[in-house]
Amino acid sequence: MPVLARNKKAFHDYFIEDKLEAGIELVGTEVKSAKAGKVSIKESFIRIIRDEIFVMNMHITPYEFGNINNVAESRVRKLLLNRREIKKWGEKIKEQGYTIVPISVYTKQRLVKMEIGLAKGKKMHDKRESLKRKDIERDMKKLQKNFRR
Repeated sequence: MPVLARNKKAFHDYFIEDKLEAGIELVGTEVKSAKAGKVSIKESFIRIIRDEIFVMNMHITPYEFGNINNVAESRVRKLLLNRREIKKWGEKIKEQGYTIVPISVYTKQRLVKMEIGLAKGKKMHDKRESLKRKDIERDMKKLQKNFRR
């Protein structure tokens, strides 16, 4: 599965508790542009509105060989999920501190999919702790690599 876009900040700012794969409802030349890797989900977020789930601020650059029928770059796009899953996650995000964040956009067979995560916000001390743990792991890998030589 070639990854088209990844939200690295999601793992820094949130504890990801559950993940789901969702289809994205794209129109016109958005599919060609997305498959070309012209997708950004850095500033995007997900909302549940009337039992439907939408991704906001997902930026897809207009297809360069497109015509006047190209759609807006940052329009609201519907995600394709089962109603039971939407309802279950909707109840979860009503709890304090939970939200739904986009994690990555990728192609699966010929379809463009998005991995979304049910996330709980991290506090500042949690972020520092995560960075420390990441640094320690990186140093350990370096030592192991040098030790093998």
